[in-house]
Amino acid sequence: MNPREKNDRLWNLSARLLEADGQDWEKAGLKEQTVELIDLLRAAMWPQIFGTRTGRTEPSSILVSSILEEAAALLTGMLRTVDPTLSDPEETAYSYLEELPEIKRILQTDIRAAYEGDPAARNYEEVMLSYPAFEAISIFRLAHLLFERNIPLLPRMMTEHAHRLTGVDIHPGATIGSHFFIDHATGVVIGETTTIGDHVKLYQGVTLGARSFDLDDDGNPVKGVKRHPDIGSNVVIYAGATILGGDTVIGDGCVIGGNVWLTHSVEPGRQVLAAQESCRIR
Repeated sequence: MNPREKNDRLWNLSARLLEADGQDWEKAGLKEQTVELIDLLRAAMWPQIFGTRTGRTEPSSILVSSILEEAAALLTGMLRTVDPTLSDPEETAYSYLEELPEIKRILQTDIRAAYEGDPAARNYEEVMLSYPAFEAISIFRLAHLLFERNIPLLPRMMTEHAHRLTGVDIHPGATIGSHFFIDHATGVVIGETTTIGDHVKLYQGVTLGARSFDLDDDGNPVKGVKRHPDIGSNVVIYAGATILGGDTVIGDGCVIGGNVWLTHSVEPGRQVLAAQESCRIR
C-alpha cells in the first residue's frame, strides 16, 4: 500500500468507530484522574507515607494544605463531569474533604487490625505500604463516602481501580465497621448491600454475594433491594468461604470455616466447619 491508501483506510476505519458515538468528550481522562485523586487523598492523610515530596522530617500544615487544595480542584472538576446537575460541585468537594479526618481515624483501626492479626507484620508502615488489604480497604472507605453522597460513577471507578490492583472487589455501597482486615487479600468479593460489623477478619477467596436476583417485567434485575449478607462483629471467615443472600445473617462471634457454602443464617457464637454447624460456643 502507498501512504495515501493507508491514510484512506485508517480515516474510513476511524469514521466507522465513531459513527455510533455522541460528541461528549468530557469523560476522557477520568480514569487517570481517579487514580490521581486517590493518591492525593491518601497523601493528605499520611504525607510522610504517601506524599511525593521528600526532605521533610515532619509534615507541615502548609504541605498538607497544598495537597488538599490540589485534591479539591481535581475533585470539583470530576464532580462536574460525572454529575452535571450537581448544584455546587466545589462545596461538595470541600465538604467531602472535611470528612478525611474521620476516614483516617477508621483506617487507623484497620491498620491496627492488620498488624495485630498477622504475625508477619513488623510495623504499621509495612501494612500501609505493602499490604493489598490496606490498598483495597483504604480506597473503599474513600469511595464509600462519595457513594453515601449519591455521587454517580466515581465511587465505582475508585473501587474498581482497587480491584484491578489487588483482586479485592468491594462495592462502594457496602457498609463495613472498624478494625477490618483481609488476610492474604485477593479474590475477595463483597457485594453492594453487604453489612459487616467491627473486628471482622476475612481470608483470601471469600465471597459475600447474592443468591439470586428478582427480575422485573422486562427480565432485568431489580435494583435497590437487599441482596447480600449481614456479618456481625468479631467474626472470622476463612479462605474460600461463600456466604450468599440478603436474608443471611452471620451472628456476632461466629467462625466460618474454609470453603464453606452458606445460604442460611448462623446464630451468634457458632462455628461452621465443612458446611456443618458446630454448637460449640467460643
